[in-house]
Amino acid sequence: MAEGIMKKLYGRDCYVQSVGVKSDLEIDGFAVAVCQEIGVELSRHRARSFDEMEEWGDDLSAFDLVIALSPASQRRALELTRFFHLEVEYWPILDPTGIGDGRDTKLAAYRKTRDQIRDKMFERFGPPLEEEEQE
Repeated sequence: MAEGIMKKLYGRDCYVQSVGVKSDLEIDGFAVAVCQEIGVELSRHRARSFDEMEEWGDDLSAFDLVIALSPASQRRALELTRFFHLEVEYWPILDPTGIGDGRDTKLAAYRKTRDQIRDKMFERFGPPLEEEEQE
């Protein structure tokens, strides 16, 4: 969700790459649904792990900032970047997976997570670009 929201709000002037501790390959359908509500398309997104990122040639030292959304990803990012001069931030965001029994309850949890991510972006990066500036 974070990569899609970042690209939607701030355009493509910066390089954004979503990565996790492990790769689930498929994006969660609830994440796709709640992001679609705000005009963020995730249906073709593919999750990948830190290990895959390295295997595919992405060099972490080329990044300026890593934002971790879970304690596990923060630990892994700090471990992988200990020799690089780049910032690692941890944003404590609700993990909506496994919350709720029914569809409506699950969607509410995913919306809360989506909104937390968006709010942290506003706080960290300031007001988003106007839509016409992104294109």
